[in-house]
Amino acid sequence: MVLSAATFADRYVARHEDIKAFLGTTTYVVLDDNPMSEYNIKIKEAVKNSWTITPYDFISSKEFEEVRNDISKSFLVKLQVKFDQDKLEATYNFLCVVLGAAVKRHTDLPDICSIPLSYSTVPEDSYVYKMESLIRFAQNHIKMLDQNPELIKKGNIFKHYNKNAKSVKSKELWVLERDLDKGVRSLTDLRKSYKHSVKIVNQEDIEKAIAEKNTNVVFLHKVGPEGTRLQARCYKVLLGAGDDQFYYFDYHNINPKLKDDGLRAKDLKKIAK
Repeated sequence: MVLSAATFADRYVARHEDIKAFLGTTTYVVLDDNPMSEYNIKIKEAVKNSWTITPYDFISSKEFEEVRNDISKSFLVKLQVKFDQDKLEATYNFLCVVLGAAVKRHTDLPDICSIPLSYSTVPEDSYVYKMESLIRFAQNHIKMLDQNPELIKKGNIFKHYNKNAKSVKSKELWVLERDLDKGVRSLTDLRKSYKHSVKIVNQEDIEKAIAEKNTNVVFLHKVGPEGTRLQARCYKVLLGAGDDQFYYFDYHNINPKLKDDGLRAKDLKKIAK
């Protein structure tokens, strides 16, 4: 499946009328084929705990194929995505909110919100612990665009969220060591580039902060190859554990020589301004 443009892929393309249509639907949450997958467990928990924007139900991928042409339905679904303009044909998992439509390709379904999760070859435990925060953000994002349709017309949602970067220094920045570029993995080097409050934590710490809705924590959601063969894009997202807002969104193409799979010193310096 090829995605040439999507909400947080390259540029924002949803229409306000699509968002209005979405708000009148029931959202069907599409589960993985493996009923015991960690993704299924976490997405069910997250939706039951936090999804309030529309009525919802859970369906299998087979059921999704049977009903995805129905324009009266919406879907929360994990889609595999490639970018036709990228040199390397890496495949990514995106968490997508889409409307039903009579189209051939999944990625042609009208896109309401799409958030990068991982490379398709990376184990799901690299992202499932953050699922509730991503679900809460998606809802806030949709509501925000419904209330501020002028942001759709401007065509670049990154600028809107990156304005929040200046607020990170008033909070605690939490990162996993493995999600940092090798040049800033030591606490000494990290603090050279970012002189405000920053902590190297583990997955359980971030999951707990999300569950507690800790408004003092901003954490890093990084999407990269994690040592797998393809090294294409590295997405870097700072997300509030309590307010479910993006504070920073960017990506770079990984340099095979530098192997810069992670938040870099230049990102930290930009955030620290």
